[in-house]
Amino acid sequence: MKTLSLNRIAQSELGTFGVLIEGQIPFALTLEPPWHGNQKNISCIPPGKYQCVSVNSPRFGYTFEVNNVPNRSHILFHCGNMGRDTHGCILVGEQFEPLNGEPAILASKAGYKEFMFRMKGEEIFNLMIRECWPGAGL
Repeated sequence: MKTLSLNRIAQSELGTFGVLIEGQIPFALTLEPPWHGNQKNISCIPPGKYQCVSVNSPRFGYTFEVNNVPNRSHILFHCGNMGRDTHGCILVGEQFEPLNGEPAILASKAGYKEFMFRMKGEEIFNLMIRECWPGAGL
């Protein structure tokens, strides 16, 4: 079973920004909501180790869901550009750049395609989420 790391590198009131890593190789960027106490739809999830399972979402199609998040469900990997697109999920892309004056993640379709290519043939993978900004307690 594969293990991916999501190293969160920055956080603001507009989002949580990270890097997806397979082995020692970073391959995509992420955008999640800012921390709001793990509240459904408006918060990123707590750092930790999670199991992700393939699902067929009515809205996003074939993707992966992050399981075993305390008091949360339906946390998916999907395309999107801005914090308001996350709905509590993990957006995947290839570039951080402002969009309409707000921090955003661009080339989301390309980044998501890379993520799904790396997950080809996998039904389950482990996800290790770490907070890596100064003072995050690593």
